[in-house]
Amino acid sequence: MKSTLAIALIFIASTAAANEVDTRRILPLTEHQRDHVLTEMRALLSGTQNILDALSKEDMTAVAREARSLGIGMAHKGEDHLKAVLPKEFIQMGMSVHKAFDQIATDAESMKDTQHTVRQLSKAMQTCNACHAGYQIRLKEHSTGRETQSSHHQHQHQH
Repeated sequence: MKSTLAIALIFIASTAAANEVDTRRILPLTEHQRDHVLTEMRALLSGTQNILDALSKEDMTAVAREARSLGIGMAHKGEDHLKAVLPKEFIQMGMSVHKAFDQIATDAESMKDTQHTVRQLSKAMQTCNACHAGYQIRLKEHSTGRETQSSHHQHQHQH
């Protein structure tokens, strides 16, 4: 009986999830543009994990180094081709995250306060979550300009 109930609950949960409408704004990107955005997002995620690791060791020098690598300097590496295709709000969110990492680096060096850094990191992650909740990436086909559904599924599984 318990296994039947468990299977029924799983079926109901998966059916409900499948019926949800994705209301996030679509960012139609070329494969190159998509790869650039996703590579940067993965670097931000990896860098955030490195910062958390350094915080757990109370290594504020490593926190500052990792945070600085995610700052504005990272944002200026090849993003000019994206400014024309990405919504202004999306770019503003991204820039605010990069600025937050620069501030984390500066404060980690000067204050050496792990709890302050954790609060700053939490606030930066709120912006990341808001962006992922608001946007989705879909590939544009080269010949017709239509979006493909498969790229949407790839994006969801990469994050």
